[in-house]
Amino acid sequence: MTARAETWVAGVDGCRSGWICALMQVSEGRPVYGELRFAMDFGRVLGLIPSPAVIAIDMPIGLPERTAPGGRPPERAVRGLLGERQSSVFAIPSRAAVYAGDYREACRVALETSDPPRKVSKQAFHIFPKIRDIDALMTPQLQARVHECHPEVALMQANGAPAPLPKKVMSRPNPVGVQWRIDFLKARGIPEKLFTDALPRGIRHGRDDIADAAACALTAWRILEGRAVRYPAEPVRDGRGLDMAIWA
Repeated sequence: MTARAETWVAGVDGCRSGWICALMQVSEGRPVYGELRFAMDFGRVLGLIPSPAVIAIDMPIGLPERTAPGGRPPERAVRGLLGERQSSVFAIPSRAAVYAGDYREACRVALETSDPPRKVSKQAFHIFPKIRDIDALMTPQLQARVHECHPEVALMQANGAPAPLPKKVMSRPNPVGVQWRIDFLKARGIPEKLFTDALPRGIRHGRDDIADAAACALTAWRILEGRAVRYPAEPVRDGRGLDMAIWA
């Protein structure tokens, strides 16, 4: 993708209320402005104004009919690069399991559509509504604009090594680790305003969600300028023709 003289990109991360959107203006090859936005659903992410030329979102795009050990090809491709941070990469089960009505049903379907048979973790099950939100609207054509990414992979790619501090400890945000990510991203040119903007009252989110959205914005910027790396290197498509890849 060729960057225009002045272009908007967006990094998007899920939060408890919906989607955190780090909207960033890029001019002459560098970010010059940022705004933090909230979207209730993926349709509103696509409708952001100004309209982002690239959207990098921390959520799986493309779902398999059956799964192998380690999950989808992109998950297998990046997990070994993250060292102690590899647990942040979930193995996403089959599309049928993602669309199951409750946790017990999701586990049953996942067992039937994985080799070797594997149930669904509670942590993964809780993000299924957001995966469905994207999957309902995603098309191969839309993937020219919308790319799957992962904050820890984005940091690894920019840093040359995994983040030295965990973002969470015992499933709770680690303030020191979150601050390291914010400082790192600001040093790479991500506008400080993304970390100081206030979202509307009542939006359930954490500072770690903002840091993740900003890391996704870094990936969106890299995609815009043709500097991003895709994992795996070669396209792997699901049954609907969606390319399954994590960009960083």
